[in-house]
Amino acid sequence: MIDHIVLVKFAETTTQEQLQEVVDRFKALRAHLTGIVDIQAGINFSEKNQGFQVVLSVRFEDKAALAAYGPNPEHQAVAAFIREVGRVDSLIVDIEI
Repeated sequence: MIDHIVLVKFAETTTQEQLQEVVDRFKALRAHLTGIVDIQAGINFSEKNQGFQVVLSVRFEDKAALAAYGPNPEHQAVAAFIREVGRVDSLIVDIEI
């Protein structure tokens, strides 16, 4: 299995409502993707967050499922929304478990 974890930092102008919408749209991807074991998303409340406000996590069955995720049109739509509401930076980690 593969854990794909994304931390996203947004502009100061991004609202809490927009952050929650990112979380909701990301969670909704589960219905549109194959090879997903689990999907989680939330707003980071850690005091050590270094400005990364949203955490997105997907557990895939294998690397092939991860590879299919990137170009998936539903995933691309969520990625576009993230950019639209002020994405400044992101950190992505993929690990085999």
